[in-house]
Amino acid sequence: MAGPRSLTTSSPKNSFNPDLGEIVSAEILVLVEHTNGVVKKVSFELLTLAAKHGSPSAVIVGAGADQAVADVVRYGAAKVYVGNDAALTTSVVGPKVAILNQLVDSASPAAVLIPSTAEGKEIAGRLAVRSGSGVITDAVDIEDGIVAVQSVFGGSTIVRSSVTTGTPIITVRPNSTTPVEAAGAGEQVAVTAELAPSDTAAVITDHVVEAKGGRPELSEAATVVSGGRGVGSPEGFDVIEKLADSLDAAVGASRAATDSGFYPHQYQVGQTGKTVSPQLYIALGISGAIQHRAGMQTSKTIVAVNKDPEAPIFELADFGVVGDLFAVGPQLTQEIATRKG
Repeated sequence: MAGPRSLTTSSPKNSFNPDLGEIVSAEILVLVEHTNGVVKKVSFELLTLAAKHGSPSAVIVGAGADQAVADVVRYGAAKVYVGNDAALTTSVVGPKVAILNQLVDSASPAAVLIPSTAEGKEIAGRLAVRSGSGVITDAVDIEDGIVAVQSVFGGSTIVRSSVTTGTPIITVRPNSTTPVEAAGAGEQVAVTAELAPSDTAAVITDHVVEAKGGRPELSEAATVVSGGRGVGSPEGFDVIEKLADSLDAAVGASRAATDSGFYPHQYQVGQTGKTVSPQLYIALGISGAIQHRAGMQTSKTIVAVNKDPEAPIFELADFGVVGDLFAVGPQLTQEIATRKG
């Protein structure tokens, strides 16, 4: 079992204000993910996590930022930095990095928490380089002293890491904690970005919103039902989708399934796909390659269905069923429907 490792520390989380005669919580910045003002659940999770270790400050950048303020205050934001200049929405991630870097310099936060999404990880990496700080990705919890907890090697090892240079910049996986409403002071501060040429080098030329079905977004879903190579064909995923819909779940797929053309690549779960951490993960026809396990190993409860009793997925599963997914899947769907009445 690997022990704690040290990456790149920050100032203490709290300080004493002699004028007020009280302990003042250090500020923790939370980058808010939103779409035209509609805040993603992971942002509420990060605000809840930040409140355990300091004073949470939300950073909202882009079109619709003003509309998101009330929601983040409802989840504990003591301060809200708002950057809604139209120019901030035309470039990819540069403006967000620039604003966060300015706030790191001016506010000297105890840490910066960012959703562990594809965009979030890119922002975190760029911010770390620009601010001369250490970065930790894919944390599943934050402990006292701003110690990041990570689950690695297929969930077999828990690593605790702390940043020892600059400001801790940490990306946190969605569904790592339960968001809790706790009204914050909500002091609003308008921010403008001092953009370098590199911040606007990559621009957004078009924005197409993909039509969404009735299922939750994969990386934020509380329940995920995934199919693998064992599904056998695109038509076979009908079993996966029906089970998912009975549970109001998102649908996922292994790399083997997406590479075989059974399901679109955007639903791939794994090291080269999306990372999920739902309350319940059901894997049907998935062998459990390390690449797939890396994307779902922190799921709270894992159920595996596979014909091969030696499939590696059973090493990770809380509950395992050795059987044909085309028999077990429909039985599960029917039983759920019966219990729902």
